[in-house]
Amino acid sequence: MSRHRRPFSPLAALTALAAASAALAGCSPGGSEARVEPPSAPPADVAGLCAALHKELPGTVAKLGRASTVPKSDLTAAWGGSAIVLRCGVGKPVKMLDPKQDGIEVNGVGWLVERLDDGGVRFTTGLRLAYTEVLVDKEHATDAGMLVGLSAAIAKTVPVGIASS
Repeated sequence: MSRHRRPFSPLAALTALAAASAALAGCSPGGSEARVEPPSAPPADVAGLCAALHKELPGTVAKLGRASTVPKSDLTAAWGGSAIVLRCGVGKPVKMLDPKQDGIEVNGVGWLVERLDDGGVRFTTGLRLAYTEVLVDKEHATDAGMLVGLSAAIAKTVPVGIASS
């Protein structure tokens, strides 16, 4: 039995390399889309704060690249597809009134912590002029370290105060 080898073709090698690069680019953490429903029309002042926040959000969170959101909105952001999803201008969570609820403070920003039935976590800011919610899937809900960059952006753009909604 003889072994037959094709002659080396630089064009074929470049084509294969380009196809592999394109496939990997489609799998990159920041290269995907996330369907994120924006909050229902927040007041204009809140929407303005959310737009300012949107411009300051980090490119990566928990080593996940920023994903585009569908529909596009200054009220939403996502990282790693839909692994971490932010919605600004949400209503005040009812659980925020319960003094027994868990909370943490990161970089001067207070967060309500809610453990979800699917194993994920919902973090919601408190004592800010716009409520911001961060949903984290089960795989990435292992620690709140991801809130460091998000808290810095919120502290810079959303003043301390009591949101009207």
